[in-house]
Amino acid sequence: MSSGHSIDPSLYRERDRVPVRRALVAVSDKRGLVELASALVDAGVEIVSTGGTSAAIAEAGLPVTQVASVTGYPEHLDGRVRTLHPAVHSGLLADLRLEHHERQLAELAIKPYELVVVNLYPFAETVAAGATPDQAVEQIDIGGPAMVRASAKNHANVAVVVSPDRYDELVEAVRGGGTTLAQRRELAREAFRHTATYDIAVASYLGSVVAPDQAVDVSPFPAWVGGSWTKTADLRYGENSHQQAALYSSQGGRPGIAQAVQLHGKEMSYNNYVDADAAVRAAFDFDEPAVAIIKHANPCGIAVAAPGAADPIADAHRRAHECDPVSAFGGVIAANRTVTLGMAETVSGIFTEVLVAPAFEAEAVELLTQKKNIRLLTLPEDFSPTAVELRQVSGGMLLQQADRRFASSAEWTLAAGDPADEETLADLDFAWRACRAVKSNAILLASGGASVGVGMGQVNRVDSCKLAVERAGDRASGSVAASDAFFPFADGLQILIDGGVRAVVQPGGSVRDEEVVAAANAAGITMYFTGERHFFH
Repeated sequence: MSSGHSIDPSLYRERDRVPVRRALVAVSDKRGLVELASALVDAGVEIVSTGGTSAAIAEAGLPVTQVASVTGYPEHLDGRVRTLHPAVHSGLLADLRLEHHERQLAELAIKPYELVVVNLYPFAETVAAGATPDQAVEQIDIGGPAMVRASAKNHANVAVVVSPDRYDELVEAVRGGGTTLAQRRELAREAFRHTATYDIAVASYLGSVVAPDQAVDVSPFPAWVGGSWTKTADLRYGENSHQQAALYSSQGGRPGIAQAVQLHGKEMSYNNYVDADAAVRAAFDFDEPAVAIIKHANPCGIAVAAPGAADPIADAHRRAHECDPVSAFGGVIAANRTVTLGMAETVSGIFTEVLVAPAFEAEAVELLTQKKNIRLLTLPEDFSPTAVELRQVSGGMLLQQADRRFASSAEWTLAAGDPADEETLADLDFAWRACRAVKSNAILLASGGASVGVGMGQVNRVDSCKLAVERAGDRASGSVAASDAFFPFADGLQILIDGGVRAVVQPGGSVRDEEVVAAANAAGITMYFTGERHFFH
């Protein structure tokens, strides 16, 4: 198999600390630029720069050499060509551990660079701002990645910096006599990750854009999927204490629980993150103020605020907690509105692992931080539920559109009994949304916009029905029920009927629908078919 150029290892001279005499600086992110340039100039470093970067340095009254004076060519083609020239890249790629590289540079009158400070055009940000395809394409950086990759490859001799977060340690190294090999190697790793993430963003975008004359694929999923994640925390352990685990944050994707800010409490665990994500997903299934309480990825209570409630989110939490107070002990709570002092007063009396919400009132934080063990998380400002879900399987992954469409009651078909009144229909609609968050097989009983009994994760629907009725107790009488999939037989429905359920919503579509409908009619209860199901495994 062919490979790159081969050089006799004995020709390499040792080189650790490299003094910085010349730097190439071209950044899209101008944070800290002038301060960096000033420090480099004070240390006697010559700065070579391009475009807006050189203008910003010059406007600060600092000396800067234009790239055009190095290459002998002006920037042209609307700035598309600036640094793509041997006079630049030879200075980046020369391996000065080799005498013949050093000799060739001298023969060509090209000076090397010991430092490159480059970050790339804001492609992802431009796309996110709603750019047209032509505008997005103009933000595909060519010269930048070439310089970054060249410098990172040659990290034996060149330090490459792609983030302003590195400027302070860089200045310290320059003032201390230069960068070490260990520093340059670490910076090179970061640089290649920077360009890899950038290329993934570009490739993903181009894979999603359809030209006007191009046939549209019937699949909503692209032929190629790429992604990058950065480790943000090592967790104490995984699902069990003998498993190691870490949290990774997606780069350029939609923000979520991984980007939540922790206001209080000990470190989040693996299970905390899993349950918090499930709780947020359940709470944000509703447009009204809603609270979901999760235990082991399953709801033990979901509720929306009662109409006219003085403190809607506090009311939603109280009603969700009443569904199953025993299971709610040590649970994870998510609210889709700001946590008020009223809600905090109730939560403070209940052992809770995590409380996550878009925001917290200052008084709520003051009260809840008196509880040592509760973790308080705020969601990112631009949080919204994910549109696509992925799940790892051996050898690959599964992608699907997130289950966020709920057929409204106007789309349902009355299958048995009399049409429900407005209040009953509202409860059925709530139950239908809420059962989506319950692991299959799922049965959820509801009353007044709150769950009163949940049967989840059973391998047959009869057991889920029994569990829901048992947990509801006396509250099952007069409640409504939702089933995430059809009843294969009438036996499960009969358990709900015997428990006192007065109306049921379910997908329909079983070969024994007639038998199930007959049981509903015989009991005199109302039953609707939605024509859609909400399995959740």
